[in-house]
Amino acid sequence: MTSVLAAAALLAGCSSPDGGVPDPPTTKPPATTTPAAGPTATTGSPASESAAPATGTATVTGTVATGLTTPWGVAELPDGALLVASRDTGKILRTDPVTGKTAEVGSVPGVAGGTPGGEGGLLGLAISPSFGSDRLVYAYFTTADDNRIARMLYDPSRPVGQQLGAPDTILRGIPSGTNHNGGRIAFGPDKMLYAGTGESGNRPLAQDKTSLGGKILRMTPDGQPAHGNPEADSVIYSYGHRNVQGLAWDAQGRLWAAEFGQNTWDELNLIEPGRNYGWPVVEGQAHRAGYVDPVVQWHTDEASPSGIAYAAGGIWMASLKGERLWRVPLDGTKAAAAPQAFFTKTYGRLRTVVAVEDGSLLLTTSNTDGRGVAKPGDDRILRLKVG
Repeated sequence: MTSVLAAAALLAGCSSPDGGVPDPPTTKPPATTTPAAGPTATTGSPASESAAPATGTATVTGTVATGLTTPWGVAELPDGALLVASRDTGKILRTDPVTGKTAEVGSVPGVAGGTPGGEGGLLGLAISPSFGSDRLVYAYFTTADDNRIARMLYDPSRPVGQQLGAPDTILRGIPSGTNHNGGRIAFGPDKMLYAGTGESGNRPLAQDKTSLGGKILRMTPDGQPAHGNPEADSVIYSYGHRNVQGLAWDAQGRLWAAEFGQNTWDELNLIEPGRNYGWPVVEGQAHRAGYVDPVVQWHTDEASPSGIAYAAGGIWMASLKGERLWRVPLDGTKAAAAPQAFFTKTYGRLRTVVAVEDGSLLLTTSNTDGRGVAKPGDDRILRLKVG
């Protein structure tokens, strides 16, 4: 089930926002063998790994929180409580998953760009691998000048709304724009910090190795280039990305990333250091030398992917415009079967999916972001049992 994307002659123009109205096509129509079902995947795997079942299950077992404003990043604390980033307000909230009570931890100073319909603001959150001793929370956010990553001391003994210390910026200069700000951050199994960035609507930045835009970055907790990066003096881990908002590692420690396409293909990629993922030269599975094809691709109206998580042998991907949760069963480095959709058009736009310690998934809606239709109780965090 593969699709072939013809080589494209790229023209100038603005890139489409996540789940918004796409720009007029800037590439030749792709020659395609896409089946009617829509998403396509490459299949096959090393014989040493067992493939996940072709079909799985996902059930909503409860609602963790309601009444949230533009939730974006979600991070689980060691005690099971959740920290939630509100993109448009610049606030970090703490949610008790047992009682559903939510309180303000504090505001991140300097956050800009948090406007309905835009894509900047307070985005990804991550907890330090040494949180028990250092109490550090990491945030990716838009300022008036750039996107940056900062860490802050979290002290729950202080008064509500004043529990964050001053930001210590560890990386600045990530290009920013109205759209394509990336924003997902996560600590990997190697305890290094990874970040997905966007090209801010300036397409050539994705291929420019002197720019942090359109990349996946890997750095130490202090923001320095991590040992083993493709270039010793650079935090760039992979390039040729349009807008990465999903990062997750499978059971073998392989890194996967979800990426917004332009007009034709959204992507799930297996990330390898130093590789070129094609944008803006190619979009989707192009089978061109020098560029890595996505493992799975979707038409943009079925996906517009943001957060991803690994659980029960597969990648689970939250979709904004597609308003559904996709399950991609894995067979090693490939998809074991066609992607499977859950909750289509049931909860609206879906932004973030997080695997938590008890084996369940947490899934956030994104209906207050200026592009969705908010229902009573939106936005919310749902708890899922998956298999």
